[in-house]
Amino acid sequence: MWLILMLPLMGSLAVALLSTGARNAAGLIAGATALAGTVLIGCLYPVLAGGRVLESRIAWLPSLGVDLVLRLDGLSWLFASLVLAIGFLVVIYARYYMSSQDPVPRFFSFLLAFMGAMLGLVLSGNLVQLAFFWELTSLTSFLLIGYWHQNESARTSARMALIVTAAGGLCLLLGVVLIGKIVGSYDLKDVLASGDAIRQHPLYMPALILVLIGAFSKSAQFPFHFWLPHAMAAPTPVSAYLHSATMVKAGIFVMIRLWPVLAGTDAWYYIVTSTGVATLVVGAWAAIFQQDLKGLLAYSTISHLGIITLLLGISSPLAAVAAIFHTLNHAFFKASLFMAAGIIDHEAGTRDLRRLSGLYRFMPITGTLAMVAAAAMAGVPLLNGFLSKEMLLAEALEDYNDTWLDQALPYLVSLALVFSVLYSVRFIHQTFFGPRPELGHTPHEAPHWMRVPIEVLVLACLLIGIFPAITIGPILGLAAHAVLGDSTPAYSLAIWHGFSQPLFLSVVALVLGAVGYVLFAGRLNAISAPPLVGLLKGRRMFDAALYFLVAGARWLETRTGTNRLQPQLRVLVMVALLAGVLPFLHYGYSLGSRHGTVLDPGFGILWVIGGVLAIAGAWQAKYQRLAAVVLVSGVGMVSCITFVWLSAPDLALTQLLVETVTTVLLLLGLRWLPKRLPDVWPERHTPASVRVRRARDLLIAILAGGGMALVSFAVMTRPLPDTISRFFIEHSYADAGGRNVVNVILVDFRAFDTLGEITVLAIVAITVFSLLRRFRPAGESVRGPLQQRRQDAFDEAGEDREPGDTLSDYLLAPRVIIEWLFPVIIVFALYLLIRGHDLPGGGFAAGVTMSIALVLQYIAAGTRSAESRLRVRPMNWMAGGLLAAAGTGTAAMLFGYPFLTSWFRYLDLPIIGKVPIATALLFDLGVFLLVVGATAVILIAIAHQSIRTPLRQKVAPVEPAPEQI
Repeated sequence: MWLILMLPLMGSLAVALLSTGARNAAGLIAGATALAGTVLIGCLYPVLAGGRVLESRIAWLPSLGVDLVLRLDGLSWLFASLVLAIGFLVVIYARYYMSSQDPVPRFFSFLLAFMGAMLGLVLSGNLVQLAFFWELTSLTSFLLIGYWHQNESARTSARMALIVTAAGGLCLLLGVVLIGKIVGSYDLKDVLASGDAIRQHPLYMPALILVLIGAFSKSAQFPFHFWLPHAMAAPTPVSAYLHSATMVKAGIFVMIRLWPVLAGTDAWYYIVTSTGVATLVVGAWAAIFQQDLKGLLAYSTISHLGIITLLLGISSPLAAVAAIFHTLNHAFFKASLFMAAGIIDHEAGTRDLRRLSGLYRFMPITGTLAMVAAAAMAGVPLLNGFLSKEMLLAEALEDYNDTWLDQALPYLVSLALVFSVLYSVRFIHQTFFGPRPELGHTPHEAPHWMRVPIEVLVLACLLIGIFPAITIGPILGLAAHAVLGDSTPAYSLAIWHGFSQPLFLSVVALVLGAVGYVLFAGRLNAISAPPLVGLLKGRRMFDAALYFLVAGARWLETRTGTNRLQPQLRVLVMVALLAGVLPFLHYGYSLGSRHGTVLDPGFGILWVIGGVLAIAGAWQAKYQRLAAVVLVSGVGMVSCITFVWLSAPDLALTQLLVETVTTVLLLLGLRWLPKRLPDVWPERHTPASVRVRRARDLLIAILAGGGMALVSFAVMTRPLPDTISRFFIEHSYADAGGRNVVNVILVDFRAFDTLGEITVLAIVAITVFSLLRRFRPAGESVRGPLQQRRQDAFDEAGEDREPGDTLSDYLLAPRVIIEWLFPVIIVFALYLLIRGHDLPGGGFAAGVTMSIALVLQYIAAGTRSAESRLRVRPMNWMAGGLLAAAGTGTAAMLFGYPFLTSWFRYLDLPIIGKVPIATALLFDLGVFLLVVGATAVILIAIAHQSIRTPLRQKVAPVEPAPEQI
């Protein structure tokens, strides 16, 4: 099962690495991935048919009852098969639909990522895991809907879908957390066995409402339905996949999956049934008046999703079976209709029903396929839609609780089915029949392989409609039993049950729908929005809500925020100071029983120097930035020497390297900051408000610093408690094979934390690079420094000299030395990397050392010269680092161990002897690569300022200094 889940995710990554023009290769990889997944999931059917439930578990957070669990039963098998099989057909269709001008590999990468997210959702055996993949489907669908990002409608529609579905996902997460609290476990197996406990718990109602909000938002239920029609801005393959068979079915899947534990109460009946009825009627009514083919199909999708929700709300076992059946049927006929609409748009150049007519004479095969699929949607006999429609009518006619809703169901459902027939007839008649269209060109049939997916789906509609018991009966029974268990009712999939009320209502709906179209066909094209329902402008309401939300946030920001860093820092320090003082106000302040050690004079002098440097740096920070950076770096050196004094060489090495790199990068950045001049007050009289502010800031600084000193002193006078550090010391070598405890913690015991930290580091580096690319320095910073301008002027005045020669002469000896040291520093960095598991060093220290080598090359040789000799590709370094770190953890899972479990052995090599080998070194290599890449990308962003700035602004010439002439 893990292979089935990982296949599309790995395929997405593989396709993303292809070039933009690799159209065929991307389609081949995507198709092979989906087909392989379909075959693998199909091979598991006999096992499930034998009555087994497959489960694969990886320990994740056992103390919280959270494991990574994949659970495959009949229901999840049905949905996973839909995701993979229809995904495979959509890949074939998209190969011919997408333009050669589109970045097709990116499209298939997004599509496979979404496929993986959907598989993760339906295969999840843990509620928290399900919520994670739920949000992942929202994110990947955002990328797919906004694929044509050059269109404003695609961008706004993608944002709308993301906000609605992701907000619903947050509600779902809260709901499953409450369910987990009720049950005492998030494991799906335990949850499904606790139906009575959940329904009788006081938290049942909030949990139910939160879960249903999440499900309704994802499955486009009223009043959250408005995002789906706007999502038609996506390419048609996306609509055929997401909005018929997968994404919109995610909410349906959750309601079906949790039906045994949430259904059966009055709250469930009224909320779910009424929502389903409203969605069914509103969607069907709105679909009648749509002028866009995909818009009509979008609202019809909303209506059919309402049918499924309505069936689930009835809470009878037979209604649940009908809901599962219609979920499957709807995926077949709606995906084929979306693909047919895409072919019509592709060949006719428009989806406007008012411009389409008579296409059957040009596209007879497509027209025939579309007519069969539309007939299935309308519920015509001998097609799959007819069978589930019969089951819907039978359940609507049943008298369950004698409420007004129960009594109104037959009428409302029948009315919606009439509407369904009407818009289905309009879809076919207005598109394929009538006079020749005035399109400016002659349309023709699409390529054969573009029609094959539609042919397969339409054939499924026919086979299920004619031979339901043979074709779909076993699969439906397997899925129904996974939900209902021993309560699965007896039902018949025969195509003839004799003359009955459901059959009568079905025939009436077909006749009235066809007659209604004949009577009102001429008026439908003149109506731009559906009456009554058209007044509910979902897009406008969403935009208004978003506007008020943003306006409220801006109002709050103007009242509490500031553009200056100093007030923000003041608030931050004050909050931290208050949080630190409150415990002492309650418990008091006292020292421990340990006596202080004798202060070594050398150590005392060292810290006096550090204190003086810190005060001097703070004093110079406002106007003399260069001096402040140098002084603060001196404080860092004092800290480094302190670590050495206190026998912490690993920390000392890291402190030294980080201090070096950060100081150099700060000095490079200072070049582009505007100059700050001291305020000159009239008659040297500083205003009282300024003096008060400065005194206040000084007092806050003294209180915060003094408070930290008092806390530190109180901690050091107490005995060392029995903390987790003892565990690390005792198990570092025994369990992880390393003697450098700090490094072992980073790459083994807390490797997942480190993986998250380096991921954040990569994000921060890319963000800094993006900001610096758009950074434009202040006017006074654009001109070169005075010394450089004088040197250039001297070079221009001399014969056989060019600007920059004087600088090159000055830096000749340092440049040569630094170039000679470059390989030496690289070797030293590799030495630190290899020895880090047992001695001071490690991937982080090695990465910073390597970064120093790159920084020195840029400083000594200049940006152009350094980049002409060194092909630094920091993005590749960061990507390689993340892949190496994540790949090390994933490799452990392939051998049956938890993620990021390390392995070590001693190898007895000839001559060399015993050599320790640990997989943690590969993880450390990833840290090394990412640190180098992150530092390099920031360095390059700063360095390129000096390249492009002179091109933007010419500076006035400067006379050479007298001493240079």
